[in-house]
Amino acid sequence: MYNAKAYSAASETSPLASTTIARRDPTENDVQIEILFCGICHSDLHQVRNEWSGVMPTVYPCVPGHEIVGRVTGIGAGVTKFKVGDLAAVGCMVDTDGTCSECKAGYEQFCHNMTLTYNFPDKHTGGVTYGGYSDSVVVDQKFALKVPASLDLAGTAPLLCAGITTYSPMKHWGVGPGKKVGVVGLGGLGHMGVKFAHALGAHVVLFTTSPNKVEDALRLGADEVVISKNADEMAKHAGSFDFILDAVSADHDINAYIGLLARDGNICLVGAPEKPLAVSAFALLFGRKSLSGSPIGSLAETQEMLDFCGEHNITADVEVIPIQQVNVAYDRLLKQDVKYRFVIDMASLKNEA
Repeated sequence: MYNAKAYSAASETSPLASTTIARRDPTENDVQIEILFCGICHSDLHQVRNEWSGVMPTVYPCVPGHEIVGRVTGIGAGVTKFKVGDLAAVGCMVDTDGTCSECKAGYEQFCHNMTLTYNFPDKHTGGVTYGGYSDSVVVDQKFALKVPASLDLAGTAPLLCAGITTYSPMKHWGVGPGKKVGVVGLGGLGHMGVKFAHALGAHVVLFTTSPNKVEDALRLGADEVVISKNADEMAKHAGSFDFILDAVSADHDINAYIGLLARDGNICLVGAPEKPLAVSAFALLFGRKSLSGSPIGSLAETQEMLDFCGEHNITADVEVIPIQQVNVAYDRLLKQDVKYRFVIDMASLKNEA
């Protein structure tokens, strides 16, 4: 074991503060990564404040962060995927059982014995996993991804969650040329959805309640922007979408968007509203429409997504902050005051005692 610098929350009401945590030394198949950048996901805030206590209670101290980009500084004797000096990334999971039907099928993200990057039982240390708000991390080489050298590293960090969360359902539902695709909401997830749908060759329509987001949506790759409060604008698109990505976590009327689907169209939830959605059965029945949800992607799909981003020069739009501003960033995140993801420059952690 060795000591690593980190920022952690001591309780659900405590601000994040500087601390020291224990990391395992690299074993045979492990890579040790110096963390260069770590994105701030809205789920970090939920977890730190124990807002998911009924499903995933927080164990304190909690070190969040699952959008990790860094450089390999050490490898185990059995590592063949990386060498010291390589760029590497780590997303939302750092282990699975590898033996279940989901793992064998290449869908590790659905493994019932998956280990998340933080706040999950750590079979190596006997404690819990600690995330990317730290100067280093050690993971099995299988759960580290290769980062295309052409990409901006700060903008790459959110791809490990916001990126794959939007890319995976688009690939699954066949987004591509000749398809009309809607994206609901222009936040951390939605702005990546617009970028991917555009790069995949679809006709992209962004739905927003905010007229002041029209210009930015067009810049990001939307072909059209619809103000969802405008009934006439919504009606013009009735029955015309092949696929809609719903990236809104606030309470909203899902039926308004189901009505925009063409026959056999699908609307996929990647946002997670706190309240259950009231879905009209008739809205789905007429037109054989479907409603789905999607989390992150598999390891292979995440690597595919990173390679796709390298080919198309796609990264997240980010605001880079020093780690000393993380609590301010959390407050701003609650106010939706960011375009479109905060990313921590972990070099700032070196300034901590």
